[in-house]
Amino acid sequence: MKNKESTERAGQEGFMAAAEPRKEHRWLQKLLGEWIFEGSATMAKDKPPEKFEGTESVRPLGELWILAEGQGDMPGAGPATTMMTLGYNPQKKRFVGTFIGSMMPHMWVYDGGLDTAGNVLTLDTEGPDMEGKLVKFQDVIEVKNEDHRVLTSCMLGEDGKWLGIVTANYRRRK
Repeated sequence: MKNKESTERAGQEGFMAAAEPRKEHRWLQKLLGEWIFEGSATMAKDKPPEKFEGTESVRPLGELWILAEGQGDMPGAGPATTMMTLGYNPQKKRFVGTFIGSMMPHMWVYDGGLDTAGNVLTLDTEGPDMEGKLVKFQDVIEVKNEDHRVLTSCMLGEDGKWLGIVTANYRRRK
């Protein structure tokens, strides 16, 4: 016999039951596929941006999540693998996810929203700055068209202004 608490939780949307994909989940499907990227990253305040390139494979995890696995040579780190997870939480009405990389010990936890035009996903997170202090970051994914998207990573400076750290252009592999 079920107890009252488990009966109440089972009736809530999303609890261990197959959830129906929403428009936000379908938006994430735009990112599926095989991609080539090139970009630049600022690794130190007093140095010019460094170039990097690689590949990314984005696959679905059911209809509610995507997994994006990247491979490439990262500035200051050499060959690296990255993994981004993205989904949408209907209770929070927010996009959620994580980012990890073989070159760093920090797990970035995302909470974000889509712009009204449906082209730009801004993911808020927190991570170490160039000195290792935890600060606010934003990773912004802009879908230019079905074969081109741009990722921009910005850090909130002590002056309250966003400072661009990484910009990468992703082009769909043909």
